[in-house]
Amino acid sequence: MFGKPVFLITDLLIFALVFVIIAFFIYAMRKPHLRAPWRQVVRSKAGVISIMVLLVYISIAILDSMHFHPKIENSSVEGEEQYNGEIQSVFDQIVAEIRNSTEKTYSAPFAAYLFAKETVQLEDGSKLREHPRLKWGGVHLDNPENEKSADILSLAVTGIVKAFIAWLVLVALLCLMLSLRTKNSLSTVVKNIVHGESDIPWRTIATTLAILLLVLLVGAEWATKYHVLGTDKVGEDVLYQALKSIRTGVVIGTLTTLLMLPFAITLGIMAGYFRGWIDDVIQYLYTTLNSIPGVLLIAAAVLMLNVYMGKHAEEFASLTQRADLRLLFLCLILGLTSWTGLCRLLRAETLKLREVDFVQAASAFGVGSTQTIFRHILPNMMHIVLITIVLDFSGLVLAEAVLSYINIGVDPTMNSWGNMINSARLEMAREPVVWWSLAASLFFMFTLVLFANLFADVVRDALDPRIAKQ
Repeated sequence: MFGKPVFLITDLLIFALVFVIIAFFIYAMRKPHLRAPWRQVVRSKAGVISIMVLLVYISIAILDSMHFHPKIENSSVEGEEQYNGEIQSVFDQIVAEIRNSTEKTYSAPFAAYLFAKETVQLEDGSKLREHPRLKWGGVHLDNPENEKSADILSLAVTGIVKAFIAWLVLVALLCLMLSLRTKNSLSTVVKNIVHGESDIPWRTIATTLAILLLVLLVGAEWATKYHVLGTDKVGEDVLYQALKSIRTGVVIGTLTTLLMLPFAITLGIMAGYFRGWIDDVIQYLYTTLNSIPGVLLIAAAVLMLNVYMGKHAEEFASLTQRADLRLLFLCLILGLTSWTGLCRLLRAETLKLREVDFVQAASAFGVGSTQTIFRHILPNMMHIVLITIVLDFSGLVLAEAVLSYINIGVDPTMNSWGNMINSARLEMAREPVVWWSLAASLFFMFTLVLFANLFADVVRDALDPRIAKQ
């Protein structure tokens, strides 16, 4: 439909991770002892709010991970379709209007004129210093000074009406589904939702859905006519940059964790269960790795990769593939430097579990070490693994921003919040200050990290056996 598919390495890993998560939840729903903690997560108001916000971010990241070469219109030669060399994503097609709405240079949020004055030649040959009109933002207005406020309000009302209609349809479908599932009348279901008389906080879910639809649809209406968050130095829409950066943040947070887990789980359990010289070697390994400053190790690895890519430029068909390789390499380096903390925790937990009665009984009956680890040790420490995953996610998102800020993070051509913050350094020194790039990146990153931490707290409360007993 869109063109010739392109499968980047990070795209394949993202979809593999999504498949694994879906398979795990399907498996967990069939096991009562696994289903009970996740039901507690869903019954928490903070849990359902954070899940819904994170689903918006994840949906954008998935849509931005479906890449393809666009088809060139009217270019068939002897029955063969011709494709553009540029790599785009499904998300690029959805927001194509703001993607292509570039200006000459800076413009403020909701502006109809450029941010800086320029010398304009009038019809009579005289020259005047003024703020020129934008090519795209507010171009539909004849007199922006008098018409802009009313137009922005009108677009907001249109978005509110669309959000209200969409919310009514979704809530009606939800009530119908609950009525069929619980075999109660539709009026009873609506009454229970309104009064909050249900195990799952459906009223909170409906309220959060209304707010999300309001933000998305009102923002979409504004984005069709204005640069909602302004433009940067080269005239690119800042809202588009911030939305494109979501994929980078999600990839850093998820794939780094995926690459870290095998090292942490394997070495941590081996050190605690077998002890002796195996424990000594593993402790020496992660102690040595911790003694090396992480920033220096990442910087050295990224510089080595840059040298390799510079000498083998012919191996990369496009800048997108080159940037994707650097992103994957950054995930790998962060994973190799961040597994030590979880490894320590799992080693300590294994040392404790090794001495409990059921593990000692299994050893007395001649059960092998591998079977004991997979049946008794690993299942009883998965709560630590899951809690660490969700806690580390936000830290890794912030790490990407810091590393990109000091130019050892993702490729400069890739959209990321760190690159936006890095480019905003000089903008903050201007007079007047260009503040919107920095504010947009901080807002989107703050929202993701905030709700990831809230979700982590809910998961910790649900999965930690000590809290569950209390």
